[in-house]
Amino acid sequence: MTEKPIPPRPGRGAMAARLAEILRVDHAGELGAVHIYRGQRAVLGEAPGQARLAGQLAEMEAHEAEHLARFDRLLTERQVRPTALAPVWRLAGFALGAGTALMGAKAAHACTEAVETVIEEHYGGQIAELEGREPELVAELTRFRAEELAHRDLAIEEGARDAPGYALLSAVIRTGCRAAIKISEKL
Repeated sequence: MTEKPIPPRPGRGAMAARLAEILRVDHAGELGAVHIYRGQRAVLGEAPGQARLAGQLAEMEAHEAEHLARFDRLLTERQVRPTALAPVWRLAGFALGAGTALMGAKAAHACTEAVETVIEEHYGGQIAELEGREPELVAELTRFRAEELAHRDLAIEEGARDAPGYALLSAVIRTGCRAAIKISEKL
């Protein structure tokens, strides 16, 4: 008869380990987001008649780059290693951004809506979890969450839900984001 391993007990170090997971996954998410917008801008940035969209994508990418820079600093300050999958998330993010942009502006917006919806929910959970223990980090996550919501709302206003195959596209992207979150917390 095989004995089941005894799970580790919460205690000293458990909160530090959880905080490391939070910082690692948030860094990975912002890294992926920067590359999604880069992929979208690579396709739509110079397209005729897309100057307004190109400006929107550049602005959203700048927000994500600011978030990424902050998580870079937090990883260093807290001595947390980044995800081992950073090269994969760079490539996957760019491919997702470029791929949805090739499907058209509305599909690019559908991508933004799906990603930002998952990230907003994710940040909301982290804010609730860290409330009272990490007030400075909670304040930053709250600000980042508000910016992600603004990106999502803009995408909806710009016709995300009118994209061809919206329901399937959105479901696949959300599922991929949720999987990337779980993987990046640990690896």
